[in-house]
Amino acid sequence: MNDILLSFILGLVQGLTEFLPISSSAHLLFPTLIFGSNDLGLYFDISVHAGTLIAVIYFFRNEIFLMSKSLLVTNNFNEDKNLAIQLIIATVPIVILGFIFKDLISQRIFSTNDIAISNIIFATILLFAFLNNKGKKTLINITILGACFIGLFQCFALIPGASRSGAAITAGLLIGLSLKDASKFAFLLAIPTILGALTLLIFDLNNENVSFDLLNISIGFFTSMIFAFFTIKLFLKLVEKIGMIPFVVYRFLLGIFLLIV
Repeated sequence: MNDILLSFILGLVQGLTEFLPISSSAHLLFPTLIFGSNDLGLYFDISVHAGTLIAVIYFFRNEIFLMSKSLLVTNNFNEDKNLAIQLIIATVPIVILGFIFKDLISQRIFSTNDIAISNIIFATILLFAFLNNKGKKTLINITILGACFIGLFQCFALIPGASRSGAAITAGLLIGLSLKDASKFAFLLAIPTILGALTLLIFDLNNENVSFDLLNISIGFFTSMIFAFFTIKLFLKLVEKIGMIPFVVYRFLLGIFLLIV
């Protein structure tokens, strides 16, 4: 496949799947499975992650401003400061485990079948959480214990096929957050998480002699950024209407397909 077209497809896949509970790692297998395409390199991986990071920061720019402002005021505790603190707490587990298992993760020891099975297992857990969710709590009600639970559950995202957003949304539903607020917290939590992943990728540049193609990384960056932004916008607008069932069914079918091929 032409590298320019591949850059667009991979950017599209990253932008669409990073924030949906459907596993970006599973979908990034498709270009290789279907076209036998080559790896575009570490610089490209950094560019598409950076694109999704810019998208989520821009989408939540007002919330980020209010949280940042609240943290600078030491004698006042409000909803924005509480949310900021809980996001920081929820980020810590995956940062620690990601750093500890960094070398193991980079070896990509998981096979396509492993990713397929992981996809099905975590889709089942998501289904359970959705069907048993009471949906009474909002972001205001997140406690330190709840943030720790979401943060620990998000660590399953280190397993390819688990889906980072899917794991965080699942945990949010399990502690009683409404579906929309669980999704919003998962998306906000993506900011420090993606930033941490980007940092590790950048450190890897020092250990590898890699080249880059400016056109390819530019296409990947802008494609992932644009599609990630609209994915977040549409998902939060529609999630309470469509629920999690369509995503669970899709993940089951995806897992079965990957097992067959």
